[in-house]
Amino acid sequence: MATVDIDLPHVKDHDHDPHHHGPAKGIGRWLFTTNHKDIGSMYLIFSLCMFLIGGLMALIIRAELFQPGLQLVEPEFFNQMTTMHGLIMVFGAVMPAFVGLANWMIPMMIGAPDMALPRMNNWSFWILPFAFLILLSSLFMEGGAPNFGWTFYAPLSTTYGPPSTTYFIFGVHIMGISSIMGAINIIATILNLRAPGMTLMKMPLFVWTWLITAFLLIAVMPVLAGVVTMMLMDIHFGTSFFNAAGGGDPVLFQHVFWFFGHPEVYIMILPAFGIVSEIIPTFARKRLFGYPSMVYAVASIALLSFIVWAHHMFTVGMPLVGEVFFMFATMLIAVPTGVKVFNWVATMFRGSMTFETPMLFALAFVVLFTIGGFSGLMLAIAPVDFQYHDTYFVVAHFHYVLVPGAVFGIMAGVYYWLPKWTGHVLNESLGKFHFWMSFVGVNITFFPMHFVGLAGMPRRIPDYALQFADFNSIASVGAFIFGLSQLIFVYNIIHNARVGEKATAQVWDGAHGLEWTVPSPAPYHTFSTPPKVD
Repeated sequence: MATVDIDLPHVKDHDHDPHHHGPAKGIGRWLFTTNHKDIGSMYLIFSLCMFLIGGLMALIIRAELFQPGLQLVEPEFFNQMTTMHGLIMVFGAVMPAFVGLANWMIPMMIGAPDMALPRMNNWSFWILPFAFLILLSSLFMEGGAPNFGWTFYAPLSTTYGPPSTTYFIFGVHIMGISSIMGAINIIATILNLRAPGMTLMKMPLFVWTWLITAFLLIAVMPVLAGVVTMMLMDIHFGTSFFNAAGGGDPVLFQHVFWFFGHPEVYIMILPAFGIVSEIIPTFARKRLFGYPSMVYAVASIALLSFIVWAHHMFTVGMPLVGEVFFMFATMLIAVPTGVKVFNWVATMFRGSMTFETPMLFALAFVVLFTIGGFSGLMLAIAPVDFQYHDTYFVVAHFHYVLVPGAVFGIMAGVYYWLPKWTGHVLNESLGKFHFWMSFVGVNITFFPMHFVGLAGMPRRIPDYALQFADFNSIASVGAFIFGLSQLIFVYNIIHNARVGEKATAQVWDGAHGLEWTVPSPAPYHTFSTPPKVD
């Protein structure tokens, strides 16, 4: 057996090495960092940039739909905008934002010194900008960007897609790799690095939701990789997975895609459930009501998410038994989700509530997400889905769960934890202004879509019949209110994170948990000796 000589003086010297205690200087700090806080910050900044780019695309869509007739952009470019907006918001804004919050908060919440696999952490972030550069560069290619919607159904994306589809597939592969690595890292951290005394059932709910989300990511991202690889083969190598003329089946694409796609939409909401479950108890100054049932509810939602995928496909001609199965399985998801909403309301019941900005976003989340949930239940009823399918009703539904759901959840989390990250409290009146503008904007934008959808206005079309004109002009005004109000958010973050008033260690009056025991701003290395949890 080989012996290892340890040079003790060298170790002592290393302790006084300046790099050991604080961040490196210059650009190298960001390129080579393995610190979870740095990587979390980079994820969040990247996500904000993508959110603004995706938002700009949404405003192009809404500007075109302000009046009937073809107004501002070519129909072809309109299709590229709907596709790119969806892809960038899902894979570039919402998911990296949640991973950024996980990177920042999970080690602090469980009393860990850092993430379990810090180098992989750096790598999983740094491949993302390249994935999105590849995706955005397709806008400048011959034939234009992907134009087949974010769901990229074959044969639209294979036989009839633009040449840039190949780049899009490459970009999706890279995003998938990033997501899988991030998920492995989060699971390894939560299962191995908890402070002594922190059992699984003592973990904050945000940590729980992320643990379950990470398992979902590992389960479904390879399916997405598989389906885009099959597309690649169909486009370039003469296979016919999705081509009926060669013995394939275009519906196969939908099955494989939605087997990934439905768990994916839960990946985008479960961490938001976790954030809201941290915020509501803080500002209600009560313990979270029904903690164990919240954990079981999240796990049930995650498990059920695997057996509902074909509710996106009620109109493709499935056997009746299939339709009925997927209808009832989908309705079943309403039960654990209802448990969660009940518990949030019960937490607030008779609490000493105050309404700071994070709480406002959390409350809007609960109310509007529930509306989105109810329109989802309507869509789950197979016989009536024939009326709703491919109309703006579907757009209204998923934007009500994604914008006031995922995006408001992220914003609530940023307002809640930013004082801990920067040491400066954000401007409360600006925060409230941002909230109310966003709240009003979201509802003016997406509520009318329910009506035009039920009346039969098809989605992803740059023109529409005259009878839909009023509701569309209202929705477009709402979109611009919502879009421009995000600039308040950006200003508040950039300005007050530097010059706002100093934050205490326990930033919020009712806050509990390990992350509030460290000073604000949080030191570069937290918990070099693990804290004890009773």
